[in-house]
Amino acid sequence: MNEGEVRQAREWCAEAEAVVITAGAGMGVDSGLPDFRGNEGFWKAYPPYERLGFSFMEMASPSRFSDAPELGWGFYGHRLDLYRRTTPHEGFRLLREYAASRPLGYGVFTSNVDGHFHDSGFDARHIVECHGSIRHFQCFQECSAAIWEAGEAEVIVDPETMRAQPPLPACPQCGGLARPNILMFGDWHWIARRTSAQEARLRKWLSALGAERMVILEFGAGTAISTVRHFSETLAKQHKAPLVRVNPRESQRPPGVDGVSLPLGALEAIERLML
Repeated sequence: MNEGEVRQAREWCAEAEAVVITAGAGMGVDSGLPDFRGNEGFWKAYPPYERLGFSFMEMASPSRFSDAPELGWGFYGHRLDLYRRTTPHEGFRLLREYAASRPLGYGVFTSNVDGHFHDSGFDARHIVECHGSIRHFQCFQECSAAIWEAGEAEVIVDPETMRAQPPLPACPQCGGLARPNILMFGDWHWIARRTSAQEARLRKWLSALGAERMVILEFGAGTAISTVRHFSETLAKQHKAPLVRVNPRESQRPPGVDGVSLPLGALEAIERLML
């Protein structure tokens, strides 16, 4: 890695009046969370699914709630418990303090559904969860467009079969099956209202910035699901802002964008940029 790129990134961070933090699954690896990189990575994190013959895409599908609700909630119930029990790594705190110090504010755009930016004290008004949140539910039957907080809802999962034990989370309005308010693969029934409101707030802030200096800090966003990378690159071009891309495996800087590539994990990169 070119140390000059680290110095350049530090200069951009110091000079920036505003910052946009974008994050994919790699952001949580230093907290101990799996990143589900390919089926091998998924099966390493969840060995029962290899025995059952299910891939990550097959488990992260609304079809599991249709054909086997206990299996669908087994996967998401386990993740809900894992994310609640996991403490976000120190990099979240460092980023929050840095972001709060920018005179023109900050925004967060993440594909992670774990709620760890909220847990780390980032202002909810500045966060966009582009794929939804596991901390929020919706009705599987879509009896309404309601989205509600999971609160203290608990899903008991058999670790051998990865099936949830009844009672499964239910819709408070119709009493039918609930599901996480997460955009799944092949999902035409995700209720996007909450995320759309988050995106509208972010767009309003960005449009008011004008030509002020901004830096974009991207952490752990891979190419397999490129939502975050695409957002970062588009924003960098629109605002002529530098992009600091942090990823230990896929840190390539896109053409036509001013920026640097840091092949590091999120925590190490944040410590080198902020300390």
